[in-house]
Amino acid sequence: MNRNTYILLGIVLVLVFVAFLVMQKPGEQSSTGTSGEFLASVDSLSVDKIEIKSPNSNVVLERRGVEWYLQHPISCRADQANVASLIQQSKNLEIKSVVSSKPEKQSVFQVDSTGTLVKIYEKGAEKSSFVIGKGGASYSETYARRSNSNDVVLVGNAMSYVFNRPVKEWRDRTIFITPKENIKEITFQFGDTTFVLMFKDSLWLIGSDSTQQWVVDNLLSSLSNFQADEFVDTPPTPAPKINAMVSSGGVQLSFSYVKEGDKYYVRSSTSPQWYEVQSWRANQVLKRKKEILKSGT
Repeated sequence: MNRNTYILLGIVLVLVFVAFLVMQKPGEQSSTGTSGEFLASVDSLSVDKIEIKSPNSNVVLERRGVEWYLQHPISCRADQANVASLIQQSKNLEIKSVVSSKPEKQSVFQVDSTGTLVKIYEKGAEKSSFVIGKGGASYSETYARRSNSNDVVLVGNAMSYVFNRPVKEWRDRTIFITPKENIKEITFQFGDTTFVLMFKDSLWLIGSDSTQQWVVDNLLSSLSNFQADEFVDTPPTPAPKINAMVSSGGVQLSFSYVKEGDKYYVRSSTSPQWYEVQSWRANQVLKRKKEILKSGT
């Protein structure tokens, strides 16, 4: 072999050696294969309390009957879908490999006090406790550690955001919800003007006047699941001036327009909570009579 060949072989050997060292660094090992073991044992039907503690927040969720409620840092109904997502993901955290067993390496993977501690209770007793750390090489992997173990593991089926939601995303944003087909009558009040949209003889009418079906369909879809954009936890002062009201099924929604920010403060007659709703969303429900009626009616 000539001199250039020896040089190339030397470079290749050096690169292989460097790659070996990198792969053997604590926290940087290869993570191939799967153990078939799961990080936590979770019976989704028995879970009745969840604690989530991170450097930025401390959240406590509790189940009452079939519904979940946020207990801390504020008491209110929880976002049911987000809680269900957390429970389901906790159940499916599959261990792919152990990457370190050294306590001093826990900070590298953020599975120490800088991570998110999750405690899951079943029938009043703590069943599982683990720490969610930094993300892995792919979006569906993250590093984690059982609270009673020094083993840092890489888990799959993991979206760390599910465990690290801000407090407001654990809260239920629903202002009004009902099956679309259950809405048979809607009363609108804009100042001194009041009119009623009613389903009668298979038609939506205002009085005896015909309506635009596509407008009514969009209105029903928006009203049947009317969601807030933000929460207003400190009651506005002075008391909001009500610009419009929409009533259906015994529930009245009050709207107060806020010019700054082009938004509405909205409150339901079923709760003292005020919500913030952007104008574009509110206007899907706040329909004037002329917008609903057929042209020429």
